[in-house]
Amino acid sequence: MRELVAQTRVAPSDLIYPMFYADGLTEKREISSMPGQYQHTLDSLKAAAHEALAAGVRCVDLFGVPLDSDKDATGSVAWAEDGVLNRGIRALREEFGDDLVIMADTCLDEFTDHGHCGVLGEDKQGSQVVLNDATLECYTRMAVAQARAGAHMVSPSGMMDGQVAAIRQALDAEGYTGVSIMAYSAKYASAFFGPFREAVGSSLRGDRRTYQQDPANQRESLLEAELDIAEGADFVMVKPAMAYLDVVSEIAKFSPVPVAAYQVSGEYAMIQAAGRNGWVDSEATMLESLTSIKRAGADQILTYFAVDAARILR
Repeated sequence: MRELVAQTRVAPSDLIYPMFYADGLTEKREISSMPGQYQHTLDSLKAAAHEALAAGVRCVDLFGVPLDSDKDATGSVAWAEDGVLNRGIRALREEFGDDLVIMADTCLDEFTDHGHCGVLGEDKQGSQVVLNDATLECYTRMAVAQARAGAHMVSPSGMMDGQVAAIRQALDAEGYTGVSIMAYSAKYASAFFGPFREAVGSSLRGDRRTYQQDPANQRESLLEAELDIAEGADFVMVKPAMAYLDVVSEIAKFSPVPVAAYQVSGEYAMIQAAGRNGWVDSEATMLESLTSIKRAGADQILTYFAVDAARILR
């Protein structure tokens, strides 16, 4: 009876699986703060993607983890044809064709030696800042390189003003009119990102509060989503998910495009840690958390639980 009258259902096809392809590995390496998640080799990446597809997960979000020696001030390896992320995209596209939707992370933080999401410089007052327009030039080069490598979708996550419009224009100019954009429209300067920094080998010094959203505020995120939609975003996203369900709900009320939410590394790690300590039923908590995100209005959920949850849901 409960299933008969349930208002909210999560399906495997709603889930997007974030994955990490790391340079220089001979075998996959577990991420200590994210049990069950790995930095992959090409072989293990393809194997894990096959497992995801078999479970009913139809989209993966790929992050590249370069060697420290490949990082520089502008993150130039991000758009290099032989850069780690573009090699990973190309390998997945060759393996799966159009059977698996390949989304690429379109941000510089993994690739810069300072760990920020863009090009650093000084403002008129002499303070060090991320330079918005110089960063947009890098994002467009990165997005085009990802499309050339075979990405079906790019996902600008740096929260620069005008990033969606700049990327859409660059993709169209190169003939990649069919490549979609999932915009990180409401990305908060969150403490829940901690384990992700290990996953990508982040070189971050300082914080990102000058260009990511203040957790105390909601209205600015609604404006950011409206701007991204106007600039041509095919999806908008809220990140993190569970602590920002009010933002997911508000954006879902007006968005004419699908709304995604990212259950981030810290959210995943807390459920895993509590489950492994016997404090909660990890399987039930996982499914309840995903249901809450869907109930709030998310059409897609990016989650490290994607494969495990999809197997149970099927």
